[in-house]
Amino acid sequence: MTTQAGAQPRPGGRAAFLADLHPGYFAFVMATGIISTGTYLLGPSWLSVTLLAVSCAGLVVLTVAFVGKSISYRDRVVADIRAPDRVFEFFSIPAGLDVLAVRYAFAGHPLVTAILAAAAAACWLVLTYGVPASLFLARASDSELGGVNGTWLLWIVATQSLSVSAATLAPAWPSQARLLAPVAAGLWGVGLLLYLMVVGLILLRWLTVPMTPATLGPPYWILMGASAISVLAGSNVLVLPRTIPVIAATAGFIEGFSFALWAFGTWWIPLLIILGLWRHVRRHWPLTYEPTLWSVVFPLGMYSVATLTFGKTAGLAFMRPIAHAMLWVAVAAWTLVAAALLVRLARHQASGPLRGTRAPPLG
Repeated sequence: MTTQAGAQPRPGGRAAFLADLHPGYFAFVMATGIISTGTYLLGPSWLSVTLLAVSCAGLVVLTVAFVGKSISYRDRVVADIRAPDRVFEFFSIPAGLDVLAVRYAFAGHPLVTAILAAAAAACWLVLTYGVPASLFLARASDSELGGVNGTWLLWIVATQSLSVSAATLAPAWPSQARLLAPVAAGLWGVGLLLYLMVVGLILLRWLTVPMTPATLGPPYWILMGASAISVLAGSNVLVLPRTIPVIAATAGFIEGFSFALWAFGTWWIPLLIILGLWRHVRRHWPLTYEPTLWSVVFPLGMYSVATLTFGKTAGLAFMRPIAHAMLWVAVAAWTLVAAALLVRLARHQASGPLRGTRAPPLG
């Protein structure tokens, strides 16, 4: 391998994977975990258990790999933190932890749920103040609008996932319900306002910065996924006892706005399909495996779970068949992306070690 004078040689093989690993790869854990939850609710149970095991294995592998990168390639981690188009990928870490936490709650393991949710909360607290502060106080240019992309919506996903975890833990620990309920409702409100703000920034970027196939990546599907998890969080808050003052005060607003968010998320789906067709058909962008595709799978699974849960909570029977159909769309998408990943790995294994090519950002 040749390099320019004075340049650092690029690592190859496993070292290249480690060096180029983005925290946004935790979208695999998010996607697999939420489909495991969906199949737990709608069946089949064997698929739910299998996907839970796969999601846990992915979490362990990615955590070890990311810690290794932080030790061996600290400069690259710092570069990701300073890049507005990549820094929000870090929010996929607490989101992935919370998705698994909720799945373990369904499995009857509230202690595991609490541990995962506590780890997610600690990570979220650091990110939710550190990331905006870095953009406000240490930005490299007068405007960061060009760095706005779909990964910014992971901020909302992580926030609402904490709301879901808090609301899920409340019935398991009734003595703490009056503490967890305000946390769940408050985080839902924070996530709602962040969603409105970030969607406004994304639309502004679309209308002012030229669109290219490279910048119109799969993570824009989180526009739908972020609205869906907001609906799920609202649904979980609504099932908490109305005797808790904060629930009694906010239930009507949360229910009405959750339906509006569900409708808005549904509205996004045809538009996102049109944008995908423009990218791959009109502009001939290759339709091959890229890690960002997990950011398409997660919203599909989340939409199914959120639709099923809100329909049951609000008494809207028409939502159940929609949730069932979308779950199988999500399962099919997961299968296709997983198969593409295995084919990619097999080709690299047959042709020799992976060469160091930096993975594209999730946006």
